[in-house]
Amino acid sequence: MSGVPARLPGPQVEAGLRLLGDLRAEIARADTKASVLVGALGITAGLLGGHGWGPAGLPPAAAVLWWLGAASLFAALFALLLAVLPRYRRSSWEPGRPLTYFGDVRRAARSGGLATAVAETGRDPSVGLFPALAETSRIVARKHLWIRTGLIAFGCAAVLLPASALMA
Repeated sequence: MSGVPARLPGPQVEAGLRLLGDLRAEIARADTKASVLVGALGITAGLLGGHGWGPAGLPPAAAVLWWLGAASLFAALFALLLAVLPRYRRSSWEPGRPLTYFGDVRRAARSGGLATAVAETGRDPSVGLFPALAETSRIVARKHLWIRTGLIAFGCAAVLLPASALMA
């Protein structure tokens, strides 16, 4: 211990850290939701494929509904996979800028300036915190967009596929 009292973070930094923690937890929840939904889609596709049910024996109108339902299932899978896809921007870190995420840390380490960058970021945590908050918020919004898209597509498939069977 140096005998110098530790500088306590100000209310802005405390609030930013709390928000950043909340956003990171929301990213984890979104990834879990999307993963569970991908599993449900897999089960649905397995049930459809395992029973040999296809559009071949359906009347033309029912076959159109079947194909639209199958396309909706595919769109749902694609959207949910995009929801769990890791998202990060390319690091634009350079000496003198704060570290805001792992890409910046890697870039600083490669340039041999990691210790200096950590020290500079620690001097004023808000300089690195606020860009990290903005980036993390962008990631959460994008994940939620793809989850909503996937759920809507899955809902369409859940209506179209049984409707095609009822028309048979």
